[in-house]
Amino acid sequence: MLSAPAQAAVTARAPAKVNLLLEVGPLREDGYHDLLTVFQALDLAEDVTAHPAEGFSVEVEGAQGVDVAGVPLDGRNLALRAALLLAERTGVRTGAHLRVRKGVPVAGGMAGGSADAAAALVACDALWGTHLGLPALGELAAELGADVPFCLHGRTAVGTGRGDRLVPVLTTAAFHWVLVPAGGGLSTPAVFAECDRLRAASGRPAPAADAGERLRAVEAALRAGDPHLLGAALANDLQEAACSLVPELAGTLAAGAAAGALAGLVSGSGPTVALLAGSAPHARRLAAALRPALGERVRTATGPVPGARVLEAVRAG
Repeated sequence: MLSAPAQAAVTARAPAKVNLLLEVGPLREDGYHDLLTVFQALDLAEDVTAHPAEGFSVEVEGAQGVDVAGVPLDGRNLALRAALLLAERTGVRTGAHLRVRKGVPVAGGMAGGSADAAAALVACDALWGTHLGLPALGELAAELGADVPFCLHGRTAVGTGRGDRLVPVLTTAAFHWVLVPAGGGLSTPAVFAECDRLRAASGRPAPAADAGERLRAVEAALRAGDPHLLGAALANDLQEAACSLVPELAGTLAAGAAAGALAGLVSGSGPTVALLAGSAPHARRLAAALRPALGERVRTATGPVPGARVLEAVRAG
């Protein structure tokens, strides 16, 4: 059994993600789909500060205008679940109070909740001195959700299975994005169900998740560090379903193209739209052109960035 070391608090940060490629295989008997995806971690982030406590609790605040009204503060909260799971598996005898500062749109297809979980694992691991290391934390992350392992690792990676089996993709380039969150969230199960419905209605078969042609195009663009090549390779099998459920997304994609974006796609299951720019100045110009119509929710981001990491550990006096 472990006791907490003498620290007053530990803050960890974990990144948002955008899916550069998302291929959705057929519906399996267990109700899931096989996925082939390429994640990129962005510098929009979630910060989780873990304080020593007798029990477990969580509070949430929004940064950059992020609306946190729908974020649960009970056992459904992923950061809280992460702390409880780590304590259970390591035998820690104390608790933690988690303060979550959200910089990622809620229910926006950018893995904000998963980033909370990854940051909570890293913060509590440091607070309690459990020192599990990345492989063991990664196993816990996979139990918490399909996107949590990537938020733990960060940078750029190919994900298979549910998206939780990761292989890093090396790129030395920075890519610049303009992100447009929709007015409300979108349920991931609802988007997958709509994808299945649209495929059944059209008679189109689901793509083979291991076909590889689109993956090779994305990997080649990343290796070349060429945003134009990457823009041509971006693809998301859930985009049609997300636009079916939230028709305004098609308008946002069209507005991005008209304003000069190299390419655009719905991020993950949506409803955030990610627009690719050719450079940081191009991203700023693109965002400025879109804000009069789309508002201050438009923001810029850059990737790839590292995964979950400790920012600050404050020792008790």
